[in-house]
Amino acid sequence: MFIPSERKNARPPTRPSLESEAEGHQQSTLHQFNIMAAPGDTYFIQDRLTKVEPHHESFVKLWETKWQPLAERALYPFLFGVARDFEPIVREMEALAMKEPYEWEIFAAVFRPHAEKLSDMANAAEEAGQLDKASEYYLRSCAIWSISRYPLPRCDGQRHAWEKSKETCFKGLQLRGDSVYEQSIPHKYSVKGEGQQIPTWISLPDGASKDHPAPAVLGICGLDAWRTEMVAFAEMCRRQGIAMVIVEIPGTGDSPALEHDPLSPDRQWSSVLDWIDGCEAIDSKRLIGWGISTGGYYAIRVAHTHPTHFLGVVAHGGACHHIFDYEWLSSIDTREYAHSASEAFSWKWGFRGEVETFRREASDKFSLLKDGTLDKPHCARLLLVNGADDGVFPIDDYYLCLQHGSPKETRIIPNMPHMGHEEGFLVVWTWVFKLLGITTDVKHELSRTRFTPTY
Repeated sequence: MFIPSERKNARPPTRPSLESEAEGHQQSTLHQFNIMAAPGDTYFIQDRLTKVEPHHESFVKLWETKWQPLAERALYPFLFGVARDFEPIVREMEALAMKEPYEWEIFAAVFRPHAEKLSDMANAAEEAGQLDKASEYYLRSCAIWSISRYPLPRCDGQRHAWEKSKETCFKGLQLRGDSVYEQSIPHKYSVKGEGQQIPTWISLPDGASKDHPAPAVLGICGLDAWRTEMVAFAEMCRRQGIAMVIVEIPGTGDSPALEHDPLSPDRQWSSVLDWIDGCEAIDSKRLIGWGISTGGYYAIRVAHTHPTHFLGVVAHGGACHHIFDYEWLSSIDTREYAHSASEAFSWKWGFRGEVETFRREASDKFSLLKDGTLDKPHCARLLLVNGADDGVFPIDDYYLCLQHGSPKETRIIPNMPHMGHEEGFLVVWTWVFKLLGITTDVKHELSRTRFTPTY
């Protein structure tokens, strides 16, 4: 493990002021708040805004129409999952007639014995010296724990699942030889009510040192994809000589940042970036930010609030303004997202399940257009990637982002949902590797990240 040295000149936290930063342009942008990508100031998917997807009918329908195909291919949110491990869980959910709105304590309780069974099998294999087998079972256990707390914990059972998912994931990675370690980064810019440490997972490539620092990717987690999911890409980075630093966003995982404070992410990233600057094994001049889903919102923000500290930033499936529209949030719960998105958002953004209050107040509080972020004079090189038919975050937000501030690079993937599925990842990592001067078969490298069970 490399311990960072203290920086000689610590960077003060970036704290945009609504009065000082936004006042000058507020009048010129107010009339643009409702400009959309489609003709007639409508959402790009206006005709599908109130469509009710079949997976909202019951947990069984969720599995059959949405999750099972993903689990069978080890695609998110089943990056370490095996479909057959979930079959008995689905049968139990069917017997319980489990459907939305879920009773989360009962929901989590169904998963628990199945995750514990795999963890026990992993322990037995580890004690027998069967490390490959133990690694696989730990990671498969992690997958069940992760779905148990998905998208974010709202009860004791789900909070327990989050702790167990970290434990089993980390054991599984260590036993298969992945170079990942835990690092508590001092939250130097924390305020009252925030934690003093930022829990982080770090991966360093072989040979990374003061004399040979490695470029790095700052993994900015999403609403539901946390360290236990984003770490699936760390080994790919390591093979290409890239370090990875993975951090959760406010209101999720173990982030100490105040979820209801629009400026808390700026303080968190200032602390994280100070640590990266002081880590001798990382070349902070070759740092790329990669924010996924809700992390894409924070990627857009950090590209504007800390523009000089990134070689480039990717907002992968992100948002900035229209995501907080009352109309969008009022119909979001029947569309693409697996569960009630508005309920999950209300917890993540600090409204604690008060969904209607969240719908009414979120825009004025968190819109990156209204607070002046998008019109800041400087922005890091920023790539916007998403599926055109995203039903979680409106593609209209990227159109809006392109109308403000510095020019950006964009790839909108036609006829694709949130994040652009596999093509989205191909676009992102092709851009990242090219920016770092790395020549490789990106599609092949991404295929190697896919979890393949043996036992």
